[in-house]
Amino acid sequence: MSGIDREISPDLRQSLIDRHLPNTAQVQRLLRREGRAHVFNDRETLDRVTQAIIVGGEQTGVDDEEDDYERYGLYFSEQIGYIIRVDGSQTPLYYGEIKIVKITGDYHAIPRTSPRRTS
Repeated sequence: MSGIDREISPDLRQSLIDRHLPNTAQVQRLLRREGRAHVFNDRETLDRVTQAIIVGGEQTGVDDEEDDYERYGLYFSEQIGYIIRVDGSQTPLYYGEIKIVKITGDYHAIPRTSPRRTS
């Protein structure tokens, strides 16, 4: 079965959304702290990827650490985002993931290189 078949709701914290959008203070902070950031091409792409994963994404696992996340993802034929590095270099990204907090159903989308396998 593909897609997400339970009630979920977007995590509306702007800082969580902005950390995956280009040219935001959160991305600049990630570049300073980690030397790189995973960002979507733009807000429209983030929204399109999110809907596509909700409808047809595959579950890639459940992270049973302290936050208890469930993950769904999907590969796209066109670039959905990129990894930007502190030196300005970029790597294109074609995989999107939705990370859901199992207890609350709150989710946010992340552009990635490939599925993060958990069990």
